[in-house]
Formats: sequence, C-alpha cells, structure tokens
Amino acid sequence: LHTDLDPGSSKIKYILSGDGAGTIFVINDKTGDIHAMKRLDREEKAEYTLTAQAVDRDTNQPLEPPSEFIIKVQDINDNAPEFVEGPYHATVPEMSVVGTFVTKVTATDADDPVYGNSAKLVYSILEGQPYFSIEPHTAIIKTALPNMDREAKEEYFVVIQAKDMGGHMGGLSGTTTVTITLTDVNDNPPKFAQSLYHFSVMEDVALGEPIGRVKANDLDIGENAKSSYDIIEGDGMDIFEITTDAQTQDGIIRVRKPLDFETKKSYTLKVEAANIHIDPRFLSGGPFKDTATMKIVVEDADEPPVFSSPTYLLEVHENAALNSVLGQVTAHDPDVSSSPIRFSIDRHTDLERQFNINAEDGKITLATPLDRETSTWHNITIVATETRNHSQVSRVPVAIKVLDVNDNAPEFASEHEAFLCENGKPGQVIQIVSAVDKDDPKNGHYFLYSLLPEMVNNPNFTIKKNEDNTLSILAKHSGFSRQKQEVYLLPIVISDSGTPPMSSTSTLTIRVCGCSSDGIVQSCNVEAYVLPIGLSMGALIAILACIILLLVIVVLFVTLRRHKNEPLIIKDDEDVRENIIRYDDEGGGEEDTEAFDIATLQNPDGINGFLPRKDIKPDLQFMPRQGLAPVPNGVDVDEFINVRLHEADNDPTAPPYDSIQIYGYEGKGSAAGSLSSLESSTSDSDQNFDYLSEWGPRFKRLGELYSVGESDKET
Repeated sequence: LHTDLDPGSSKIKYILSGDGAGTIFVINDKTGDIHAMKRLDREEKAEYTLTAQAVDRDTNQPLEPPSEFIIKVQDINDNAPEFVEGPYHATVPEMSVVGTFVTKVTATDADDPVYGNSAKLVYSILEGQPYFSIEPHTAIIKTALPNMDREAKEEYFVVIQAKDMGGHMGGLSGTTTVTITLTDVNDNPPKFAQSLYHFSVMEDVALGEPIGRVKANDLDIGENAKSSYDIIEGDGMDIFEITTDAQTQDGIIRVRKPLDFETKKSYTLKVEAANIHIDPRFLSGGPFKDTATMKIVVEDADEPPVFSSPTYLLEVHENAALNSVLGQVTAHDPDVSSSPIRFSIDRHTDLERQFNINAEDGKITLATPLDRETSTWHNITIVATETRNHSQVSRVPVAIKVLDVNDNAPEFASEHEAFLCENGKPGQVIQIVSAVDKDDPKNGHYFLYSLLPEMVNNPNFTIKKNEDNTLSILAKHSGFSRQKQEVYLLPIVISDSGTPPMSSTSTLTIRVCGCSSDGIVQSCNVEAYVLPIGLSMGALIAILACIILLLVIVVLFVTLRRHKNEPLIIKDDEDVRENIIRYDDEGGGEEDTEAFDIATLQNPDGINGFLPRKDIKPDLQFMPRQGLAPVPNGVDVDEFINVRLHEADNDPTAPPYDSIQIYGYEGKGSAAGSLSSLESSTSDSDQNFDYLSEWGPRFKRLGELYSVGESDKET
C-alpha cells in the first residue's frame, strides 16, 4: 500500500486491521508492503477483508481516511474427490438385459468448481467389468452383460473411481465400492431328487396320518421356490392325498380312506410338483414342474373283528317266549389267518340281564319277560373278540324294539265322580268320561262303552258314545231327591278293539246335589237340605268364624290368668338376683318352732327343766363343749339370755350357721359366706347344692329351692 502524501521521509506509518491482521497478514509500517505469514487454504476461508490507514509516525494522527480492501485466495487443485455416501449397496434382478439401471453414485470435490478444472470429475470402473458399466459424467451404473444368473453368482463387488481435472493426467482421484446383489426371479423349475420313491404303511394306519414325504428342489428362493403337489395318476388317487408343508416345501402323503391288506397290497401313484408363481418373461424356459412315481406297499396288521353291519335293529313282541331268538349278529376276522370269533354282551348295557347271546353264532335270545309298557326300547352292546388274540375286540350297538301286544284293558283316565242336580232335566249330560289304554295299537285307540247286562234297563241313567272316543252319562228323568237317595253307582264296561279284545269295568259315582237355578252345585249332603230357609252357605261360614274367634279369646284369657297366679319361684340356679323373698312358713324353716316358755324362764327353780333344742347338726367332729352352769335362783330372764348368748359367741366349736352376721357389707366376715354370691363364684359348669341339707333345719328351705332348680334342669 502507498499513499500520495508519503514524500519518502519515513514520517508516515502504515497500520493494518481486519481479518487475520497481525497473525495471517502483516504490513511493513514504512513501505506499506503486506505479507502472508501462514499457508492459506481456500477451502477453509476464500477471502479476507482488511482495512489500511496512513498516520503520522510522530503524532499518530491520520493523514488519510481508512481504506478497506479484500484479499481473495486463488484456488489450486489440492483436494481429491470424495464419495461421502459410500460404500454403496445395490440390487438388480438376475437375467436383466444389458443397460438395466443398477444405481447411481456421487462424489464431491472441495476445490473451486468455477476456477479451472480442479472440481471437474470423471467416473470410471476399476473393478467389476465386464458385468457392469458406469456413465463417466452422471455416475449411473448399469448392467453390461445379459442373463446374469443368481444361482451361478449372487453378489458382485464393484470399485468406482472419481478423478478431477476432467480425468486428465495430474488430477486427483477418490474411490468407493458398490456391492451389487442379484435378486431372484423364477427362472428354474422344481426338480425331484429321484424319479421313484418307495413307501410302506400298515393297513391299520389312522386316517390323515402321514406315511411319507417327497420334495422337489427348486434353485430359486422365496416365493419363486414355492411349489404345490398333486397326485395326477395312479390306482390310489382316492385312497391317498398329498399336501405341501409351508415351512419345508415338502410334499406330505397321507391316507384318506382305510387300507385293507387282504383287498390290495400295493399302490402306484404319480406325483407332480409345480411352481405356484410363474414369471411370464421366462415361460420359454419351462415347464416349471416335475413328476415322480411313488410305490406304496401295504403291510398286514392284526385287525379286530368286523361286524357285517355298523348297527343292528331287532324287533320282538312283548309276549315273546323265554329263550326265543330275537336276531343274530355276524362278524369276521379280516386278517388272512381268520381267527374264530366269540360273541358276548356288554353287561354294563344290560344290567338286568334280559338278553343272552350265543358265543359261537351270535344269536340273541330272550332271558327275562318283556313289557312294552315298562320299556319300549332296549339298547345293548355286542362284543366280538378274536379267540387267538383277546386284545382284538370290536363292539356294535344293537337296538331292540319291543312290539306291543294287546295285554292291557282300558280304564277311566281318572277317578270320576259325577254330580246330578235335583232340578235336572231328562236327557241332561251329567258327566263326560274318557278312557286310557297302556297299549299302543297301530291304528290308534277305539273304545267301546256299555253297561253291565243287568244294568241295561237302568231306569235312571243311560250312556252315549261320542265321536272323540269319550262317553257321556245322561239322566233319563228328572225329580231326583237327596232325601230318597243321595248316591248312585253306575258300573260301565270299557272294551278296546285289540285282538283279543280286553275290557274292564269301572264304576262311576253319581251324587245328587242341590243346585241353583243356573245349575251350579251348592250342597251334596242331606243335612244341608234341612237347614232353615234363607240361611246361605256364606252365613254359615261367618257364624263358624265368629265361634272360633270367641274360643280363641277365652283360651287366651284363661292362659294369662294362670300365668299371673303362678308363684315366683326361681327355676334355675343361674337366675340368682338380689331379691327379697317372703316365706309364709314361720320360723324361717327351723324345726324347733317351740319358743321359750316365759313362765319357766321366770321360775328359777325350773330353769334346768326346759326341753333341749332339736337342731340337726352336721356329722362333724367337734371339740368337747364345756357344760353350762346352772342359773342361780333369782336371775332375771334378760341376764340369762345374755349369758347364754355370750357362751355361744365364744364357743370355738360353733358351726357357721349359728353365727351372727351384720349385713352392712354383705359377704364380709361370714364364715359361711354370702348366699347371694354363690352365683358369681361359679362358672357355667354344673353345681351341687346337696351340702345345704347338711347345715341344719335353718337351711332346709334353701336346700329345697336349689334342689328344685337342679331337678328342673334334669327334666
């Protein structure tokens, strides 16, 4: 840089500022020359903006305004092309024609695409020829050979080069790889590994059971390798079938119908395998199917007996004689050895043992009488067993129908009782009756009704057969009266139309009743006839209800009075309460009810002559008591009693019942304890109060009360 104000006297100083000033770019402050201090990279920074200014060296005062300028870095070919997205993977169908698009690759060059040819790229294949080609400028890869076969080679490794400078010498280059996989097309037919297959199968194999597998190999994969199998020829097309295993693509041979070694010992089948998905482009390479022959040998197996029929139906009349033959079942051994067969009845199906069977010929006979009215059908199971191998067993159901025989007489369907109004008219239908017959004739029931020969000229009633097989009973006259005859008995003979015909006699009871004007029955007894006129049945019911109500009130009143007069006696020893009980017997229950004789007490001379006490004491051993001193003459009665009381209080052998107890706090200080606390000191277990009777006459009443409670418990 240079300013016009610089005379060359070195008084001007040049200053540089901006991008990279002082680091990348420096300026000679005397001459204004700018120098680059580092290697520049256009790809890192293409241009720099700087500001220069001339100032006075002594005063640093600007001599001119600042000047801005730009330094551009000129590009050189210092960057090779790069494939940023590589390596590449591509697919193309096998058998594709030449020029089929495979994929496109892209390389980039960091050099300036505008300046020179540093960024002008040209593409080429280094590896992968002659199978593939690439467009030099577009980098599109295409097939270069026709009919590339996936089954021969499935994957190709291609190396692509991109070179700058338009591909000329001296240019920089970069490479990438493209892995090209040939995808499958259906260009190969299925092929059996062998033309003849051999299989063997037991004749008793279960239906649907697989007996073998075949497979037609296909070099293709996926959907193109899927095949279907069919039996197209052979003498067992209806006996066998073949299906495709979706996982393994095997053909599975199965049995459709039962095999019989004795009937046919081998079969020959022709099987075809054909591709399911056909590509029309390759039909010329067909046909896409193959065939193979199968030989199937049936092996003999020990089979169970075979009945001539899967089920049997036998008919027998219910009056058939015992041991008569009802029918016959037959079975044979299908094996070549033909073992003899023995027959038997499964007794679980004939618990009452009504039938028997001949073990040799299978004839079924009757063992017990039959009754169609009890059971019309009998279902039994016949078992056939080989005599040489008892494990070979077959069963067959036999249904035995019991045919009807006219062995039941008809009878009334129900017990009929007819009612005849006293005001009935001649020819009036009294009752319609019906009959039933347990038998079941083929043409249905037809009953004949008649009166007994001696009742044909019955003056009161007649009968009439109806079209619906019922019978109407009619009155011959009117004027029936309950006072003359209340009940009439009419015997009726009922016959069926069977062979031989069966008949029975049933008696119809006809009651004469009082009826309303509408013919509604009101009363059918003589007592009702003599009731006062105007007293209806409703009134009778009301009167009877009132009488019953009155009786209930009286009984309730008497019961309440009886409960009220009962004494309050504790019935349960657990029902102890702090109650006051009044006793009517004087003396508190003591036996010594004789009081002191006042006259004797006042007579000192006769003081020793009063009768002794009669207390009954417990059988206890006491210490000997000191004798009572005689009372001196002239002692007052009051003093005498106090002396005796003092002796009794100080007597160590005195029993507890003879003690004096103050009940300020009941139960404390008493040698006998509180009577009312007996309940609280016991549990729910049984108690024994017999010891109360041993405490003397004072506790006799108490002992009786508790003994009553115990006896009530026992009761």
